[in-house]
Amino acid sequence: MYQPPQFKNKDSAIAAELMRSHPFASLISCDDTGLPFVTHLPLHLEERDGGFVLLGHCAKPNPHWRYLQQRPRAVVNFLGPHAYLSPKVYPDLQRVPSWNYLAVHCTVEAVLVEDPLAKDRLLKKLIGDHEPPYAQQWRDLGEEFAHKMLAGIVGFELKVTELQCKLKLNQHRPESHAALRQAYAGGNEQEMALAQWMDKLGMGA
Repeated sequence: MYQPPQFKNKDSAIAAELMRSHPFASLISCDDTGLPFVTHLPLHLEERDGGFVLLGHCAKPNPHWRYLQQRPRAVVNFLGPHAYLSPKVYPDLQRVPSWNYLAVHCTVEAVLVEDPLAKDRLLKKLIGDHEPPYAQQWRDLGEEFAHKMLAGIVGFELKVTELQCKLKLNQHRPESHAALRQAYAGGNEQEMALAQWMDKLGMGA
């Protein structure tokens, strides 16, 4: 990822907050022809031994798990809130439009999770992230049905070996911050989320 120094975030806690609040990620590997192969999926973030591990799964007919088995190194992309940046926020006219966004890119090493009990534990963590009450319904479906469902997926653990976090919020143009913060605060959901991040980073006050 292109990382100008003014947008480069080195705080892993901020990266973790972005990954947890925007868990629907893009998992990117190379297919057998050498082209990028992308699966969009929710991932569960865990902190282990001072690092990060991402847990997820795909359907068995999806060839992505085979690519991970053959070539375990992959990239995961999380995209946070993003919105248009109007040149109207600058006091001078010699400016151009742009786009603000928050993103995390992880280089990962994949290990497949194929044991039914391990897959069940993985699924319960994802359930816990998104709909904890469903855990009881899952248990009530019965062992035979659960095994059938588990047989239809392949789980994986993705150990993060490199982390890049980019916060592009016009930090290098302080003369725009107050107007930009005001514009985003009165905008759509994405823009309001960026306004909150500006507050978090002490911009536009």
